Amino acid sequence: MSVQEYLLYIIMPILCLAQFFILLRFLKGPQVVDRIVAIDLLITVGVAFILVFSVIVDNSIFLDVAMILALIAFLSTVALSFYIQNSKKDD
Repeated sequence: MSVQEYLLYIIMPILCLAQFFILLRFLKGPQVVDRIVAIDLLITVGVAFILVFSVIVDNSIFLDVAMILALIAFLSTVALSFYIQNSKKDD
């Protein structure tokens, strides 16, 4: 079994299953914080999906896309956390 087959037949279904469960957590999340964590995790698994796809098709241009997406996810999580923290101080 080659690396591409391993990634395609084992890792990709695991990532898809993980995204399904994270989406359920996002929809069921009782608080905003749960939904923020779920969105951050969805984007992180999406980045992993892009990276695995990049290895399978042997195209390194997708690595740039994954890096930019990870940076945007990190900054949005920090911004939303800052907003939630400041909104609780005002109450």
